[in-house]
Amino acid sequence: MLSAFQFQCHLVLIFLAASKGETRYLEVRDAGEDDPFLLLSEDLKRELSAGQIYRRSLRCIDMLSLEGQFTFTADQPQLHCATFFIGEPEELITIHYDFVNINCQGGDFLKVFDGWILKGEKFPSSLDHPLATSQRYVDFCESGNIQTSIRSSQNVAMIFFRIQQPGNGFTVTVKKNSNLFPCNVISQTPSGRFTMVIPHQHRNCSFSIIYPVVIKISDLILGHLNGLFLEKPSASCAGVGDFVELLGGAGLDPSKMFPLADLCHSFHGSAQMKIGCDNTVLRMVSSGKHINRVTFEYHQLDLQETKTRKENSIEEFCFSGI
Repeated sequence: MLSAFQFQCHLVLIFLAASKGETRYLEVRDAGEDDPFLLLSEDLKRELSAGQIYRRSLRCIDMLSLEGQFTFTADQPQLHCATFFIGEPEELITIHYDFVNINCQGGDFLKVFDGWILKGEKFPSSLDHPLATSQRYVDFCESGNIQTSIRSSQNVAMIFFRIQQPGNGFTVTVKKNSNLFPCNVISQTPSGRFTMVIPHQHRNCSFSIIYPVVIKISDLILGHLNGLFLEKPSASCAGVGDFVELLGGAGLDPSKMFPLADLCHSFHGSAQMKIGCDNTVLRMVSSGKHINRVTFEYHQLDLQETKTRKENSIEEFCFSGI
């Protein structure tokens, strides 16, 4: 059975999985009778490749991974609605208001958040985001500037809104922009390969995978002496300015997750871990003194893999949650 956290995450990520043929069973509550999956038909693919603007209506709870123009019109009072935006790891998201018709004085609101929020937990965490939490919100009812374009700091963003009068709503245009050095990322899929580079920047970067996974780190450059040092974070990694940590937990915020292991020194080889938590995060802490780089690959953990152990595997975690 899915945990509450997994249910909410899969509710927004399942749109992507359906289009990639990776859907697994999920009971979607409060989704109405409409098909909740965004299926990319061959006609739609041809239209998008030909430069056509993709347009569709938004649901109260929705997920978008495509550029285009999107409209929400309330057919009844809608009090708790959100649209989650996600791009590829190397993309930023720009949201532009084209049209807004809401009653701010009557209690409606329309806000953009730079990142994702689920059950009060944020990604990126406050420790990893370049802006203070208050600066990550853009409230239309406070700014009133319909021409404002809001760009995310990572590959995810969201709109949350309340519209009480039927017929009221808004239209937004969503575009993607390239990000040369992706920092904080939520993976669209349960498997993949990624290289994170932090070039002389004093910042922390997290890569979040909302699945139980096997993660294998194959290359790590931290500007320290060569050799692998892998143990609990209470060891000497705490005094090192540059390191990578693996985190696991049942929520979205990396700062509230359980530290599983630290990698304190550069190495070329292979370090593998099986993590059965609802959410797995690889987080790089960088002092800004070096060009830090880590390459890793991951795939969804199945029950059979929990019964086997490869020679280069480290300790397993969170398997009671599978």
